[in-house]
Amino acid sequence: MPTPTDPGATAPGDRPGGATAAAAGRATRGTAGGTAPIIEFRDVEKRFGDNVVLKDLNFHVNKGERVTLIGPSGSGKTTILRLVMTLEEATDGMILIDGDPLTHRIDGGKRVRLSNKEIKKTRTRIGMVFQQFNLFPNMTVLENITESPIHVLGQSKDEARAKAKDLLHKVGLDDKADAHPSSLSGGQQQRVAIARALAMDPEILLLDEVTSALDPEIVDEVLGILRNIADTTDITMLIVTHEMQFARDVSDRVLMFDGGAIVEDADPHTMFTAPTHDRTKKFLRAVLGEGQIGTR
Repeated sequence: MPTPTDPGATAPGDRPGGATAAAAGRATRGTAGGTAPIIEFRDVEKRFGDNVVLKDLNFHVNKGERVTLIGPSGSGKTTILRLVMTLEEATDGMILIDGDPLTHRIDGGKRVRLSNKEIKKTRTRIGMVFQQFNLFPNMTVLENITESPIHVLGQSKDEARAKAKDLLHKVGLDDKADAHPSSLSGGQQQRVAIARALAMDPEILLLDEVTSALDPEIVDEVLGILRNIADTTDITMLIVTHEMQFARDVSDRVLMFDGGAIVEDADPHTMFTAPTHDRTKKFLRAVLGEGQIGTR
């Protein structure tokens, strides 16, 4: 049986009771709740051997905000998600979740790692949808969704199964509860991964290039589900995507990364119509095509 520390077991959830209209949500997210960042990076550095991936990184995400990270491959975007999910740990600096240290605290001027129990407690507030689905192949769809609510949150089997069936209905997979992942298309598997995310009720949802492994014709159906989550819940989202229109549609802020650092931080309209940094302009021209910057 998979353990709660398996990436697939701990990944993903939905926050009921936070429904707001999309327009109203965009007007209030990050303002009313913005005085208390739910994610904060303070002078974070991440090295893999001699390779410095992130250097002195400082940024925050307010409660209820949807923040998208864009930039070239290798700029550190996915590493940031993995740090928040505690799949990796920062080499230096601090990451705070709702004001509390995620993996390390400062004690007497020294950086001290928290206990595994403390880290696990915070991690249950965070869900992640992965690029490669990360479903358990030996489990049915229903079992994939109920595994963590039962073994991590302590829900009863009946409670977990009832919620899982409701989520399968929401992602259009009512008839796939007893199927195994190998019998599903890529788009169906990603929808199961999203449902599994929504089963853990996280306050923070991390989305890591969730459409990059999908055939082009089924990308829109997955993005449609994610747009609906953004429009009808108050979950904080931190997103890595190459789908620029999706970033425009759901984001409150877009951060442009290059070389492990933020080179531009702007609202989506400004980022995609009037970016100021030369590196941002060059990247967007390469992704969107010449003449596309400045158009909607």
